[in-house]
Amino acid sequence: MASSTMNAVGVTKYGAIDNLQPREVPKPPKPTGRRMLVQVKAISVNPIDLKVRAGTYDDPPDYYDRVKSLTQDAPNFHIIGYDGAGVVLETGPDVKYFKPGDEIFYLGNPVLQGSYAEEQIVDERHAGHKPKSLDFVQAAAMPLTYATATESLVDRLEIKKGEKAAILIINGGGGMGSIASQIARHVLKLPIVITTASRPETEEFSRKMGATHVVNHRQDIVQQIKDLNLPADIPLKYAYITSRTEQYLFPIAEILAPFGKICSIVQAKFDMYGSQMMGKSLTFSWCWLGTGPYHYYYNDKQEKHHDWYEGLGQFIEDGTIKCHLMQRVRLTAEGIREVHRRLDAGKAIGKIALGIDEPGEGRPFC
Repeated sequence: MASSTMNAVGVTKYGAIDNLQPREVPKPPKPTGRRMLVQVKAISVNPIDLKVRAGTYDDPPDYYDRVKSLTQDAPNFHIIGYDGAGVVLETGPDVKYFKPGDEIFYLGNPVLQGSYAEEQIVDERHAGHKPKSLDFVQAAAMPLTYATATESLVDRLEIKKGEKAAILIINGGGGMGSIASQIARHVLKLPIVITTASRPETEEFSRKMGATHVVNHRQDIVQQIKDLNLPADIPLKYAYITSRTEQYLFPIAEILAPFGKICSIVQAKFDMYGSQMMGKSLTFSWCWLGTGPYHYYYNDKQEKHHDWYEGLGQFIEDGTIKCHLMQRVRLTAEGIREVHRRLDAGKAIGKIALGIDEPGEGRPFC
């Protein structure tokens, strides 16, 4: 008789990294509608994981109200994790893109139990077929960053393919910046992609990921960009903030071309007064990838993330986009805690992902 329980890693109380603990919990219910039951083979960890675990996540102000049942109702355990890759075990009656046995990569729903578990419920609208040339660990590194960067650059900034314009991407060596650089340079075909980095190794990595120019974000980025002497007919029209919005808004407004656009994915308190935002008629927008499912797809295209992931598969196969995975870890409770520590230290390059078949000690998810 098949077991009705599974191993998972999560928290009963939000807080320190050591609050992440393994536990045996009931398996997910039978999938309904467009949901699938997935056997998780690999996951990756993102800044959202750290904030949710710490109890500080504030992109939507009511987030912890929306998920309070996960810790207050049985089994009183919030399984964290959003990026994943695995095999479809069962599909709901309305699933149309996948069947049992399919290998997929996906992004979990922000208010449901997450990917730090042997099995997970996944909405097919946020999944794609795993690229054949990627293993599960590589595939798990891709969904959140790729979809967020695509939504930011294409939907929020509205960059047109082949446009004669430049973009500035803050933190080109991070998971988000490295995939955004590739989309900007190799998919949208922008002639100039400027990123920021502060260490030789992150500068080198950022250039490999598509940056045409790199400036040091620990120094005066306005003067450094002026010193690049960019062609007059290629305006610096776009900026993408993936770190410390409040720190970079004023210098970006100073250097951006009039009527330019800025998008940020990092929640912050800040004041635009005294900046060049109004004087240059600049546009500022937020991007949170969870907006669609969080608000039940109101005013949103429900299939777009699935379409993006299927398109990403083709980009991976033809070499347009490269996987930005830089570190692999065994998928255990201690492995997850270790990755949280590495990301907390702020020194990671690209993405870190964990897989059940990676070498090391300990049973998966235990």
